[in-house]
Amino acid sequence: MGRLGNAKIHVERAVKQKKIFMIQGHYPVIRCLLRQRGWVEKKMVHHTGAALPHPQKELDNSVVGDGDTTEDEVEEEDEKVQPPQLGDFDNILECDDLDGIHALMSRMVRNETPYLIWTTRRDLLDCRLLAKDQMINHYARAGSFTTKVGLCLNLRNLPWFDEADADSFFPRCYRLGAEDDKKAFIGDKKPKKQERKPVMVSPEFVDEALSACQEHLSSIAHRDIDKDTDAPLCLSPEGWALFLQRYYQVVHEGVELRHLDAQVQRCEDTLQQLRAVVPQIDMEGDCNIWIVKPGAKSRGRGITCMNHLEEMLKVVDRDSVITKDGKWVVQKYIERPLLIFGTKFDLRQWFLVTDWNPLTVWFYRDSYIRFSTQPFSLKNLDNSVHLCNNSIQKHLENSCYRHPMLPADNMWSSQKFQAHLQETGAPNAWSTIIVPGMKAAVIHALQTSQDTVQGRKASFELYGADFVFGEDFHPWLIEINASPTMAPSTAVTAQLCAGVQADTLRVVIDWRLDHSCDTGAFELIYKQPAVEVPQYMGIRLLVEGSTIKKPGAMCHRRTGIHPALPHLLTRRGSGEGKDSGTPTHSPLPLPQAP
Repeated sequence: MGRLGNAKIHVERAVKQKKIFMIQGHYPVIRCLLRQRGWVEKKMVHHTGAALPHPQKELDNSVVGDGDTTEDEVEEEDEKVQPPQLGDFDNILECDDLDGIHALMSRMVRNETPYLIWTTRRDLLDCRLLAKDQMINHYARAGSFTTKVGLCLNLRNLPWFDEADADSFFPRCYRLGAEDDKKAFIGDKKPKKQERKPVMVSPEFVDEALSACQEHLSSIAHRDIDKDTDAPLCLSPEGWALFLQRYYQVVHEGVELRHLDAQVQRCEDTLQQLRAVVPQIDMEGDCNIWIVKPGAKSRGRGITCMNHLEEMLKVVDRDSVITKDGKWVVQKYIERPLLIFGTKFDLRQWFLVTDWNPLTVWFYRDSYIRFSTQPFSLKNLDNSVHLCNNSIQKHLENSCYRHPMLPADNMWSSQKFQAHLQETGAPNAWSTIIVPGMKAAVIHALQTSQDTVQGRKASFELYGADFVFGEDFHPWLIEINASPTMAPSTAVTAQLCAGVQADTLRVVIDWRLDHSCDTGAFELIYKQPAVEVPQYMGIRLLVEGSTIKKPGAMCHRRTGIHPALPHLLTRRGSGEGKDSGTPTHSPLPLPQAP
């Protein structure tokens, strides 16, 4: 049988088994793996404003996408990368269409329905136009946890979903474009610049700091509930502005701080009280550094580290459009991070969601860490020191002052990281602190987003979470990216990115049919009980009632109806009043049937 006949048989089998796929973007691993499984690719036709059509449904360009914004992290197409590697699948990339057979089969299925769609962005098509058995690698409205603003807002609702505190795994975060958040961050009054710098700061500064801490402790314990709202705070707005001036002078300008011996013990006691109720105290530091971020950008774009309030506000006010939309966020910087050979790093952790009701989460066993090119220092706030994104660091040269044991390509696999922990005397940190902490953070972030994400049953999505660790190995969630980069930019990512794509297909194709199949390095870490969603019947619900009267008006009950409220119904009670002998009245109208 000739080449054409073999292609025709292969296509007919693929159509019968619904093995037609479509890919948008540079995903050679996915393409090759699907071809090996007997799938045939339907080439995507690129038309301006068009999406992926369903043969039986006419596409309405006016409803393409739902307007949600996510932080897609797809790398630039012209980036020079290393060829992907797949370990046990060394020959899997021998999928180049040298004889044109795949192009021929693609033409044969140009009018067929694709049953697996893989794209770089969710907003390329409207999922509502897909059939129920068409799989796609995105969920709509996932910006509630894949944008910095969304994550900042939704994690505040965590106590409604689980008995957990977001402050225990997510550095506190504020939206500078929202007036209430802005006031919570900076207070009602900006500190004024001082004309003359004092030689030293008096012990009264320490007393003021202790008073502010005690006031905060009282607020956490809710002891301020019965406090008179007009009662003065320990520091007035003017006093707080002066306090901040003194703080900047001591911390950043080298002004001497005088203190009394008796204050030392009070400070230690207060710190112990704070440590018991403030989860983030161990990563705080004393430089008050914050990261200012535009709310819906990825790969470290537009992010700066700052330690002065005035500088932060200037950066935010520069871009009025982003500020107006409330998309600037400021997040506490982890000043005491875990370092490797004196250098900062972060960790990219993949996880996969295959259902939102019940919420079903898969955690990938392998991950990788990304090093900065510069030694760590809180005195230098340049992004080259503090942001470990490969998209930033790849443009920089490694510092000559770095430790020689650090990798030249600035990446380690998680296995290499675990070996380092073993060598440095923390053999159990990975299994007992790091991994459990990352799993919990991922689950909590997803729990708070269940009500906003459009959980289409045939969809799935792979996400990339970024973590930084404290000196105690505690993981801190920094952000979650949709469409995490699969670019094999180093030998580490060439191996791992290919592996996670292969295992994703095992879960979304094989596991759907056989729950006992091999899912590679993916572990099912969470599957909540399914929640039955009541069907909306279109019934109009109405609540009727009347305003509750002020207590002062109740005295008129003894003499009759309030003259100013003649419309209220009255009805005689079942008997005469026991004491006054006057009839009783109902000040509220009888309930009306809807």
